[in-house]
Amino acid sequence: MLAPKERKIFCLNNIAKIGLNKFRTGYTITENINEAAGILVRSADMKDVNFPEGLRAIARAGAGVNNIPIDRCSENGIVVFNTPGANANSVKELVLAGLLLASRDIFGGINWVKTNSANSDITKLAEKAKKNFAGHEISGKTLGVIGLGAIGVRVANAAVSLGMNVLGYDPYLSLKSAWMLSPMIKHADTPEEVYAVSDFITIHVPAMDSTRHMINSETIAKMKHGVKILNFARDLLVDEEALTEALKSGQVAKYISDFPNKISANLPNAIILPHLGASTEEAEENCAIMAAEQLQDYLDNGNIINSVNFPETNAGVCGAEARVAILHRNIPNMLSQITSFFGSNNLNIENLLNKARGSYAYTLLDISHKMPDDTTERLREIDGVLRVRRVKERSQSW
Repeated sequence: MLAPKERKIFCLNNIAKIGLNKFRTGYTITENINEAAGILVRSADMKDVNFPEGLRAIARAGAGVNNIPIDRCSENGIVVFNTPGANANSVKELVLAGLLLASRDIFGGINWVKTNSANSDITKLAEKAKKNFAGHEISGKTLGVIGLGAIGVRVANAAVSLGMNVLGYDPYLSLKSAWMLSPMIKHADTPEEVYAVSDFITIHVPAMDSTRHMINSETIAKMKHGVKILNFARDLLVDEEALTEALKSGQVAKYISDFPNKISANLPNAIILPHLGASTEEAEENCAIMAAEQLQDYLDNGNIINSVNFPETNAGVCGAEARVAILHRNIPNMLSQITSFFGSNNLNIENLLNKARGSYAYTLLDISHKMPDDTTERLREIDGVLRVRRVKERSQSW
């Protein structure tokens, strides 16, 4: 048996070493993107990156993938992974900090102390000045959580533990998230129910065309007067021009966001953080480990876990003579054409997984016999096939 197949990985950002150490012997980190089989990325913009012909997959060490050209990757048969949940606790903790910052004028008090630090009577003055920074307790207040994914669930549960009344809304609530939710959390059938009763609203949904500016002048008008809005998801979810007027009028009392831009950085009654949500050592390490493991599993075994553009498919480690992976369009007659090829070549299919996701599909086959040398080329001739890969054969370890 030959040595494990060598593969090269290109890092577009600094990736935690603990993640890079997860790659088996035979993987190396390259500084030349053109020889990469896989790319690891955090926040670097990939929209104008030219993909080398040998690139098989991109793994984002984080949840959001708006920095990656997903459509172009799909058409090129490049699987894009993310790491949902790996940084969820880090973001959750910052959201809780945001709740406290929104309810009490902590920054105002800190700035007062700095301004008066040279005054010998600061202790006496503080007793008189502190009333200017008084706020409210969050216990007993109502928190509306829009989006109950990996982060939203943790925020909702933590808020319950802090004594808050929590109302959650998510029309796509997964079974896993449902099991994790505290029974103390009430469920809303519409976002309007959340808007009407919440003292605080926190949003945890992905940035898509359907969620762009979901917080706008119309939705803000449906909220309680003096509501406090927290946005640790994406700035595109909020129409910040409409928010400016709401903050000036007092309809929105406070806005806490983790996304500085030209508008948000100058909003009145707002606290804008420099995208600190996942900026903890633990979160960076968790994301790096998860991204590296998913990337290696795909390159070595053809398994797809946590992809944003192709369906989840897990056949474990190949125990047959060979394994072949085919990324293709989700159109009629694809599977029959693929299986007909193997049948016409007297190649027995030991195991077959065929999954679809939107316009794209993935077929993973374990074959009992050595495949012809031209297998890849002939399968590529099938109309609708995007990429064919001989994942593993007996003659080589990976």
